[in-house]
Amino acid sequence: MRWVAVRTIDASPDRVFRTVADPEEFHRAIPDGVKVEYLTTQRSGVGTKFRATRMNRGKPATFDQEVIEYDPGRHIRMDNTTHGTLWAGRFDVAEKNGQSLLTLTMDSQADRWLARLTTRLIAPMVQKALEKDMDAVKDYCER
Repeated sequence: MRWVAVRTIDASPDRVFRTVADPEEFHRAIPDGVKVEYLTTQRSGVGTKFRATRMNRGKPATFDQEVIEYDPGRHIRMDNTTHGTLWAGRFDVAEKNGQSLLTLTMDSQADRWLARLTTRLIAPMVQKALEKDMDAVKDYCER
């Protein structure tokens, strides 16, 4: 499945990219971000691995992510596998009329039929969560 969320942000593309590409800054930007723990010595670029903890319905949820693609100032893709489903999140940043256009594309690929069914059932909730994160990034970058 695929979800897409887009925001026009009144901030420079460098500022927006830094916010979504730096795990610690991203977790400061989102309201339910709790902490980031690096699993590699490197802190940015392809191969960076980290464990992110977020609050989900009042409880901490932890997941491991790895940076798979990294084009400084333009896009970053981070993957994680949760309960048999690969989640690939890609942020694209572009300049548009002196502002930034931020696009988040989230793809899921489940390896079992039950995981595929569950993903379809939670699709509206996933879209809502992505929209909430994008609103938070926009607010954070425009401060």
